[in-house]
Amino acid sequence: MSRVVTLGESMGLIRGDGIGGWEHLASGRIDTGGAEGNTAIGLARLGTPVTWLGRVGDDALGRRVAGDLRSEGVQVEAVVDPQAPTGVMLKSAPRAGSTVVDYYRRGSAGSRLDPRDLDRLDFAGCGILHVTGVTLALSESARATVHDAVSRAKAAGALISFAVNHRAKLWPADEARASYERVIATADIVFASDEEARMLRPGADAESLAAALADAGPGEVVVTLGADGAVASIDGEIHRVMAEPITPVDTVGAGDAFAAGYLAERLAGETPVRRLRTAALAGAFACLHPGDWQGAPRRAELDRRPSGDPVAR
Repeated sequence: MSRVVTLGESMGLIRGDGIGGWEHLASGRIDTGGAEGNTAIGLARLGTPVTWLGRVGDDALGRRVAGDLRSEGVQVEAVVDPQAPTGVMLKSAPRAGSTVVDYYRRGSAGSRLDPRDLDRLDFAGCGILHVTGVTLALSESARATVHDAVSRAKAAGALISFAVNHRAKLWPADEARASYERVIATADIVFASDEEARMLRPGADAESLAAALADAGPGEVVVTLGADGAVASIDGEIHRVMAEPITPVDTVGAGDAFAAGYLAERLAGETPVRRLRTAALAGAFACLHPGDWQGAPRRAELDRRPSGDPVAR
């Protein structure tokens, strides 16, 4: 079976204990997270072979990042950079129902991703390359690495998957838009939230937004709508999936799990309906845990559904 290959920055994550901003919190939990790593774990839990490439510092958090990914079944190609630290993000809940994420990643090892790092990857076995707008935002060398990876993967016959994942704290929309459009023009699969889609295209509703993005070239465009599910334009046909009814604990990482669910079924040759349903379930499961990736479901859990009986007997 071919595999999914992804690349980007995973970081140390400190999750605040309880409700409140960091100016008031007394403690936090050490964890890890990062969009591409989260998606890689989501894929591995669904039984999909997956490789993650990234840079980490020669430090404890770097070893934690690589260790967490490996422990979840991800093939890890971690470039250890002795000249830069592993990045850190802080996550807090200033009030119930809200989450704030702060980054400390400027000059981090992950931001120093370089096209030469791609020599570690075997694109001949790659069925899908998954990249995101987060990596494009990190630095010029990281952007060059994404574009080089896309070129290498396409030359090897792989599909290109791109999640916009706009991070306003990393760069403004006006600066980011051209970089996103460059990848979208070469992508086969695009994931965007409703807000991200409107940033890139005018549209009155999700269906028109998905169709407008598909006009740029991708055969498959999925626009996620949070509690309202998702709309997809797949080979010119519009599909809609409803969200699983849940009471979320934390929505960070839900989009990454959604992408993992879709890509796992896409690589397995499943129908659009099955791809979207698995994606919606995976995203819902991810919302039921405060960690960025720990809530991602395993294949056997999909039959139980997150809104079903909370006790497994």
